[in-house]
Amino acid sequence: MADVAKKQAGMTDMTTGNPAKLIFFFSVPLLIGNMFQQLYNMVDSLVVGRFAGEIALAAVGTGFPVVFMMTSFFMGIGMGALVMISQYYGAKDFEQVSNTVNTMYTTVIVGVVPLTILSLLIADPLLRFIKVPENTMADAKTYLIILFLGMIGTLGFNINSGIMQGLGDSKTPLLFLTIACFINIVLDLVFVINFHWGVAGVAIATVIAQIFSWVFGIFYINRKYDFIHISPFKLRFVKPLFVQIIRLGIPSGIQQALFSVGSIAVQSLVNSFGPAFMAGFNVANKLDTFAFLPIQSITNAVTTYVGQNIGAGKLKRVHRGTISALVMCVLVSIVLGGGVILFGSQLMGLFTTSQEVIASGCAYLNRVLPFYVLLALLFVFNSVMRGAGEMVVPMASSILSLWAARVPASYLITHFFGRDNMFFSYAFGWAIGAALTMFFYFKGGWKHKAITYSQYDEAADTDN
Repeated sequence: MADVAKKQAGMTDMTTGNPAKLIFFFSVPLLIGNMFQQLYNMVDSLVVGRFAGEIALAAVGTGFPVVFMMTSFFMGIGMGALVMISQYYGAKDFEQVSNTVNTMYTTVIVGVVPLTILSLLIADPLLRFIKVPENTMADAKTYLIILFLGMIGTLGFNINSGIMQGLGDSKTPLLFLTIACFINIVLDLVFVINFHWGVAGVAIATVIAQIFSWVFGIFYINRKYDFIHISPFKLRFVKPLFVQIIRLGIPSGIQQALFSVGSIAVQSLVNSFGPAFMAGFNVANKLDTFAFLPIQSITNAVTTYVGQNIGAGKLKRVHRGTISALVMCVLVSIVLGGGVILFGSQLMGLFTTSQEVIASGCAYLNRVLPFYVLLALLFVFNSVMRGAGEMVVPMASSILSLWAARVPASYLITHFFGRDNMFFSYAFGWAIGAALTMFFYFKGGWKHKAITYSQYDEAADTDN
């Protein structure tokens, strides 16, 4: 299989060439894809807010972080597999790439059934725990149950994207996201406007779109990569690789799960101020997420870049790529953060005509987005360490920034300075997390966490 990589058009070998250009051009399809991913939720909110009312809009916004919490552990496991795939690809070990893909799929297929059952059982008590108002409860529960039943589509869709990204292909996941988004938009309009299904309609549309893209993604991977074959009847389970996936994935899974729980803790505080403040927060949070997508896309590209170069034993290129990503992310954070603040009222007005909802959303945007530079630092350095196989530090920085900083600060600030100022807690948390992860980056222990190495060749460790 020595020449396998050369046979696969669309795969990017990030161990050669200019780091800045590689990261930038790899991140562009990721950015467009992430934009389509967010369009899932934004279109849901637009359609529901305009045609089903404020209560339905609040229900959709409340339900999303709960779904993310329940799927976050497997998403973290998927991140572990992505790191392994990128490192094995960098080392040109294609047999282990195939074994990793099969082991990952076996793990998810076995685990998704009990996860779905658990999610359905705790949906109602979880919504009550986060203080969802009674007038929103029925819609929120309906939304959750439908998305939980279609959870396999969400997980499978993201696993396929991770496989392709680990192999250096960021364009094909964009294609499948585009198709899924188009299906989702059409079905949203049909189910909500024509059939009057409300939040059930947007949930069903999302599930159908993701399952469609997941299934066709499997067909594509099997056809495209001759060293990978995914079949429910021929899946391989390699125990040592499973152990590695778990070792790498559990810290990331815990990080994402705790992030979700922390988001729910903040959502619970927001919910206590009523549907209008809830709706404003949820819409502003979507705008915030959309503005953050370029940084997220660049740092996702960094994870693949670092994984391949660590696997190839090119540490100098890792450092050069880190500097390039930092410059790009800081510039983006200044431009986009400022733009969303400047046009915040107009952007909020796309989702609702309620002045109370718009004012609540602007309170969020004006207190969060000015501090995007801190978030850029946190994400870049965490992505470098993930790509290298160091998962504990990103987990620790996330726990510290969220649970030791943002969550308690949001409650304290609300108590002493009012509800609108609770959002300053975001910047406080980002600063704490960025300081921790930068300390460990410069300490350098992450350089020795790789699962596989090629023999280091200093002469080859260049930009060319």
